[in-house]
This record gives sequence, structure tokens and C-alpha cells, in this order.
Amino acid sequence: MKPVYLDYAATTPVDARVIARMLEFLGEDAQFGNPASRSHGYGWLAEEGVETARRQVADVLHCDVREVVWTSGATESNNLAIKGAAFANRERGRHLITATSEHKAVLDCFRWLETKGFEVTWLAPQADGRVDPEALKAALRDDTTLVSLMHANNETGVINDIAVLGELCRSNGTLFHVDAAQTAGRLLLDLSQLPVDLLSLSAHKFYAPKGVGVLYVRRHPDVRIEAQMHGGGHERGLRSGTLPTHQVVGLGEALMLAAQQMNEDSLRIGALRNQLWEGIADLPGVQLNGHPTQRLPGHLNVAFSGIDGDLLITALNQIAISSGSACTSASVEPSHVLTAMGLSREHALSSLRISLGRQTTKDDVDRAIKNVCLAVHALTKR
Repeated sequence: MKPVYLDYAATTPVDARVIARMLEFLGEDAQFGNPASRSHGYGWLAEEGVETARRQVADVLHCDVREVVWTSGATESNNLAIKGAAFANRERGRHLITATSEHKAVLDCFRWLETKGFEVTWLAPQADGRVDPEALKAALRDDTTLVSLMHANNETGVINDIAVLGELCRSNGTLFHVDAAQTAGRLLLDLSQLPVDLLSLSAHKFYAPKGVGVLYVRRHPDVRIEAQMHGGGHERGLRSGTLPTHQVVGLGEALMLAAQQMNEDSLRIGALRNQLWEGIADLPGVQLNGHPTQRLPGHLNVAFSGIDGDLLITALNQIAISSGSACTSASVEPSHVLTAMGLSREHALSSLRISLGRQTTKDDVDRAIKNVCLAVHALTKR
């Protein structure tokens, strides 16, 4: 039997309905044209597919289609938002704010900006993983031009109150960027109401293909970013490069489908996650990391005290899970997210991320509970 896949925070399988939509733009009998070729029908049809997908994204995010910029994924979106905003506004100020529990794609941008003369305030999350609005309020200054904080953490699933955090930024005249890679398609994102200026998402987190993403850029005179990739001036000059039409239409279709079944998926997946937690919560030394309720429905981050996490993963041969972010899974260091929350090195190294998704079944959860219990009992007897 194949291992039970419980690593949906790392990536998701492409939905069959999304694959069917993508195939309409692949092959010689499909709409394979370059969407930037406006002198013939092949290009027009490809452009129509791209703009349909842009409308689908705008409808889900409740924003203007002109605010949707295609990228290669959340990493590029984060780079464009953070570096682009920092440099576009450097004459007004060079103070930036982020949190030490952010994704590496955000942290490394800020570390690089520090080498370019910018000053960064690094907020520590609370013990439950959330960013304290009072800490942000205290860190904001007159010369703060950008704050970047994620909506939900990729390792713990803990959700930040971006409405409150964003309002603090807006009242200070500071741009607010949100990494929503884990929440797009999972939580409601109404950008007509949320005080967010820049927002990143990645298709492969919501059952669409890898290699494509979106950066939302609010249309307002105060929201300015500098392009980081130069070429043909695509995407209104913000992101040059020929668009991968089949991936773009896949993203649009997947996000629309995710929005349509969001409530159904959340209830079902949340119930399965609770079943899984109840099945392992009484094991010796088990502890839930992060806020117990303010988390995504499919996320669990669990410490198994006294057991090395990598050793436990090896013993869990019937489950595909991870010890943290897929972007840092080759590292032998403890999770920077967990240590930023104040957990000890030993506690962090004994922790695993378990994430459920649309294809997870009750039988999968039952198998996972059995495998975890057997592995923990075997390793604690050594």
C-alpha cells in the first residue's frame, strides 16, 4: 500500500478538473499560443484564457482584475512585494518590520535588504505562534515603509489576525504585505475589506500546478513597488516574462473550485484532523505546538518528547509527513518557527508537521493513528 499522504502544507495533488482545464492550452490542437502575441487568433485565445483566470482570482479575492499580477509562485511574489516596496519607498524611509517565524522566502529577503542599508525590526511571535498586535504597534515608526507578516504559518497552521495588524499599518501610513500561501483557497480573503496592500499566493497549495502564483498589488497612489524582473514589460511592467498559459488557467480554475467548496472542505478536513489528534493526544510526551484553535483546519504540529523527529519519520513508514517546511527539510537544525515561539532545541527537534487535505479519508486517519502509536511505543522502549 502507498503511504498515507499527510503533507498537504508542502504541496497538493492537482485536481482532475484543473488538469482538464490545463489540457485545453497544451498541444497543437489546443490553445497553445503566446498570450502576448496579439496579431493572430492563437495569441488571442491564449490571452482570453489568461484573462479569464485573472477574473477568477479577482472574484475569489474580491479585488480588481488589474490588481492581479502573475508570478512563478509565492517565493517570487514575496521577493517582488518586499524588495519592490522597500526600494520604491526608500526615500521616505528605510525601516521595515517582519517576524522571526516567517517563511524563509520572506526572512531571506529582509536579511538581504539589511545588507543594502535598510533597518529591520524582527518581531518574535507569542508562545502560541501568533504575532502580538501590541508588539507591532510599538515597533511602528514614522519611517516604517513596509510590514510583512504571514496570514497562517506554514509549519504550525496558526492564524494571524491580519485585519487588526493591517489596520495598525494603515493608520501609520505603512504598506502591509501578507504571505497567504497557506490560506488562499482555505480561508476567506476579502481584499475589498481587509487593510492589505500586497498579498502573495502559490497555486500548488490549493490543488493547482507548481510554478505559478499571484501577487495582489492594491491600486492606490501610495502603493508603489519596483519591478525585480525586467524584459518585455509584461504584467503592466511589474513582472516581465512569457506567461505559462496552461499553469495560469490551472491556478484560476483551482482557486475558483477551492472557494466554491471551502466550507465543505474545512468542516470535513477539520473533523478528520480532530480525530487524528484525539487518537494520538494521550501518547507519552505528546504536546501540540501553537494555538489550539486559531489554526488552519488541516494543520497539526506535534512534539513527541524524548524522540528525535527524523528518527520518528523513518519509523512512520506508512505516512508521508515532514518535520517542518519543505523548503528547509534537508536541514538538521531545529525549526526556526518553533524556536522563535520559545520552544527548546530538543522540543523543536522532536516535532512533526502533519497536514491533511482534500483527498484525506477516515481510513487514512485510522492508519496514521495506528502507525504513530506503534512507532512511538517502539521508540520509547529503546
